[in-house]
Amino acid sequence: MSAIVRQKMIGQSLRRFGPGFYGSRGFAAAAKEMTVRDALNSALDEEMSADPKVFLMGEEVGEYQGAYKVSKGLLDKYGPERVRDTPITEAGFTGIGVGAAYYGLRPVVEFMTFNFSMQAIDHIINSASRSNYMSGGQISAPIVFRGPNGAAAGVGAQHSQCFAAWYGSCPGLKVLSPYSSEDARGLLKAAIRDPDPVVFLENELLYGESFPVSAEALDSSFCLPIGKAKIEREGKDVTIVSFSRAVGHSLKAADILSKEGISAEVINLRSIRPLDRSTINASVRKTNRLVTVEEGFPQHGVGAEICATVVEESFGYLDAPVERIAGADVPMPYAQNLERMAVPQVEDIVRAAKRTCFRSVSMSAAA
Repeated sequence: MSAIVRQKMIGQSLRRFGPGFYGSRGFAAAAKEMTVRDALNSALDEEMSADPKVFLMGEEVGEYQGAYKVSKGLLDKYGPERVRDTPITEAGFTGIGVGAAYYGLRPVVEFMTFNFSMQAIDHIINSASRSNYMSGGQISAPIVFRGPNGAAAGVGAQHSQCFAAWYGSCPGLKVLSPYSSEDARGLLKAAIRDPDPVVFLENELLYGESFPVSAEALDSSFCLPIGKAKIEREGKDVTIVSFSRAVGHSLKAADILSKEGISAEVINLRSIRPLDRSTINASVRKTNRLVTVEEGFPQHGVGAEICATVVEESFGYLDAPVERIAGADVPMPYAQNLERMAVPQVEDIVRAAKRTCFRSVSMSAAA
């Protein structure tokens, strides 16, 4: 019954956006495009091909080819020994994965949604993230925990939470959150090759989005550095820092702001832990203003940590108070109109950037 309920929720979420939601974006025809889903699939395929110790396990990753089809074709290619369907028991198969990592294998554990990782958080925190330290470096856990994270659409309070700040506060873990297809390919490859446990936070609403990818990113040796942010758009008036789906909102906001004479620099964090503090502070020292954007809860959030590091290292460069845009401090509503109000929108980012630049915001826009 639980599996049926989960599949219904996934279906409702995808249908909410209609058949055109996964349409191709309008990039130049010369650029090769790839969906985030295909980027993740190709990264898994190439790493499994390169290293026989890599294997995938989770609910419906094999016969069903993944709840979101990220593992499509992998069972046929690598067989049930390396693409293992599990029962609906996150605590059980996550523990098996951590044990396999102790033994020297490189498991990739898929959660159908990171909300279900709460069933297995003891293995992630008290086992995987602590073993290297507590064993004096004798026991490592090269394991990846991956799956969709954050707000989806129409799936309610128990299936819409962002866990970036939860896992990002934990020493011993590395936490990554890709935005584009190039992010997804390069960061997942880096996560699988890393000797430490990595929490890999994807976004359900990005799986079908297409992004241009470079020839370099399509090479099987391609890998992005963990802990390094990317400046998606350069600017001089205000720094906007975000991650995952919020990067897309931030780029749209920057387009709107540019038409009003405000040049926004947009930083895609890519890595939540370690956090690229140097890139953030260098940008703030140039623009003298900061807006943070995330879909998670505001209290103790990723944005709060970014604000803290800027105040500690670049306070003297700030010309305006920091603006923090986050999800509403309430459980996610189910009703579509309330759901939209509970997560950051493009217009929220625009208003915040204008406030930092001391531009007037009309009462109707602020409502």
